[in-house]
Order: sequence, then structure tokens, then C-alpha cells
Amino acid sequence: MEPAKKVTELILLGLCQNEKLQPVCFVFFLLLYIAMVLGNLLIIVTVKSSHHLKSPMYFFLNYLSFLDICLSSVTAPKLIAVFLVERKTISFDGCIAQLFMVHFFECTEIFLPTVMAYDRYIAICKPLHYTTIMTRCVCGSLMGFMSGRLSAFHGSDSPDYLFCGPSEIDHYFCDVHPSLKLACTDTYFVGNMIIANTGMISLSCFVVLIVSYVIILVSLRSCSSEGRCKALSTCASHIAVVIIFFGPCIFMYLRPSTSFSEDKMVTVFNTIITPLLNPLISFP
Repeated sequence: MEPAKKVTELILLGLCQNEKLQPVCFVFFLLLYIAMVLGNLLIIVTVKSSHHLKSPMYFFLNYLSFLDICLSSVTAPKLIAVFLVERKTISFDGCIAQLFMVHFFECTEIFLPTVMAYDRYIAICKPLHYTTIMTRCVCGSLMGFMSGRLSAFHGSDSPDYLFCGPSEIDHYFCDVHPSLKLACTDTYFVGNMIIANTGMISLSCFVVLIVSYVIILVSLRSCSSEGRCKALSTCASHIAVVIIFFGPCIFMYLRPSTSFSEDKMVTVFNTIITPLLNPLISFP
């Protein structure tokens, strides 16, 4: 019996196989992607150019917009291109790179709301110490440390299994669960690592965030009416971002390594719709 041939090129089936609907989908997702990029770029330019938006909260919003552009740009261009090209392929190395970058940016976005919640906690519960605790140096160090740790963690967790066929991925990018179906080695350990990695990180950060915002909301009882309304408005926008981002992440990665028909729509929401909504929800 001949040994299985290593796959060097993979076929992405995409979101839609109906040739008549593909041009419509191309225009629709292209407009969504352009709107997402322009909206988040507007946030970045506004924060960078305004002298009144130098607080740590806007520093983190600026970083969130940057991450949204990066996350969406890893998957959306390939999704859009697949609607037009006849050969819907991606190289093996490109697939692994896409897999790594999606999880790196997603995990960075998972930790970012946790840092933002800490910032809001200091601002609301310890307002007199806010400027001395949340300095620009501290904010930059938090983001740098978080990105460095995530890079090292994901670098050591890069998949080393081989794809030996079939070469079709029933998705519009190289997500974990559809990709594992193509592996010709045992993926049990890799599947558990995904749950322990992105899945448990998502759930743990979500629980921490909910608890932190409950503490913040309880502490608002001692604030003035005006201060309470302003704090509630800011916290409400942050909680909305947390729910719409963490919901799909927990659904996708806190489960056994299997695929569902809803996965494509959930990942579209997570990688395109959520980055599009973040500027509308987050910017006060």
C-alpha cells in the first residue's frame, strides 16, 4: 500500500457554492469589510489626533480598533476572493499561518476587555488614584506583556500534524475544527489543547469580566447621579462588546473537536460583524 501523499495545497469551499449568489455575496462582504476598516481607522485617527482623548480608556479603544482590523484582515480578503476565483485554494503554509494569526489576534482581543475592565474599575472605584496607577507607561507595558506572552504561547502550540487528504476544507478560512478533519495523524491531543487554550481562556476571562463589572456596578451606589449615569453608559458599551465577542468564541472553542453547520455564520459574526460593530458600540 502506497503511503499517503502530503497535501501542499488546500481547497476552501467558502460560504456559498451557489454560483448565481456568489457575485452578490462578493459585493456584500466587500462593503462590510470596507466599512469595518474605515470605521476602525476613523477611531484610530480620531484618538491619535485629538488632545482630549488621551486617557487610558481611549488608548485601549485605539488598540481594540487596531486588533479588529488585523483579525478581520486575516480572513475577510480570502473570503471575498473565494467568491470570484475559480481555483479556491490556499497553500499549506498559508493555512498554518492563517490559523496561527487568527488565534493570536482573537486571544489578544480576549485579554484586552479584561484590561479595559480593570481600567474602568480603577477609574470608578479609585478615582483619586487613577492618574497615578493607569499611566501611559503602565498601559503600554500591559499591552506589550500580553502580546509577548500570547506570541510565545501560540508559537509553542503551533500544529505540527500533516494533511494527507482529503484536501477540501468546508470553510472560508483555515479554522481549527475543519482543518483537524484533514490531518492524517492523531488529533486528540491537539483538540484538547484547543479547548484548554482558546476555549478556557475565553470562559475564564468572560467570568472575570462579569464579576468585575458586577463589582463596579455595586460600587456605583455611592456615586453622584451624574457620575453614575456616565459610568453606566461606559460600562454598558463595554459589556455589549464583551457579550458579542465572547459568545461566539466560547461556542466555537469550548467544545469537542467537531464541526457544526452554524460554525461558518458564527465565525463570520466573530471576524467581520463584531469588528464592524465595535467602533459603533465602544466609542462614547
